[in-house]
Amino acid sequence: MKAPRGFAGFPAGKVASTPLPNLFFSELLPAIDHLGELKVTLYAFWALGRQRGVRRCLRLTDLRADARLLAAVEAPGLTPLQALDEALERAVARGTLLRVATPGDADRTYFLLNSPRGRAAAEALQRGTWSPDNEVPAGGLQAERPNIFVLYEQNIGALTPLIAETLHEAEATYPAPWIEAAMRIAVENNVRRWRYVQAILEDWRTKGRDEREDLRDSEAARRRYVEGDFADFIEH
Repeated sequence: MKAPRGFAGFPAGKVASTPLPNLFFSELLPAIDHLGELKVTLYAFWALGRQRGVRRCLRLTDLRADARLLAAVEAPGLTPLQALDEALERAVARGTLLRVATPGDADRTYFLLNSPRGRAAAEALQRGTWSPDNEVPAGGLQAERPNIFVLYEQNIGALTPLIAETLHEAEATYPAPWIEAAMRIAVENNVRRWRYVQAILEDWRTKGRDEREDLRDSEAARRRYVEGDFADFIEH
């Protein structure tokens, strides 16, 4: 049995939320008896809720390209794509999602919520009077990137006024993906200190992040952050 993945808890302050209709809890949730279907249904509410406009839909190609969704619906004996297809099929069969498809063309297969707006959009798709390509933003289904303060609270510790000021400076100095990656390295090496994260960021800024010789060698990359200049941060 796979060990459960830890969760650091919800951060302090205002957090983006995804609304769910009461009918989901009173009628739909008791009826769903498949974990993959439940996960893909919740994902659909989240992903559609992030889109703008009256007509909203999910592309099959985007769903299949979402690594986090594929990891969430994985099931024994099935490939990730097979597990996703099964979960979507169950959600469509139950009537939670609507599917509008062009046979043999995954790029033109769409899923919509079975709501008045979703049904109207499905009809427009079928008639050819609406194209979602003009309304669904590229990359709109990717997971939201948490801001630097949420990342700090989840991975390092509680925020203080001094730390907040330091984080503001880091946000203005380093790209957001760098900060997220450096914090991930700190967690993996169990060195939950901002000075360690900052040392990694400064190393990348001065020596280059994407030109390192160890970039494709995971063990060499791991040693890079526990030896040499970084050894002082590691507890022995």
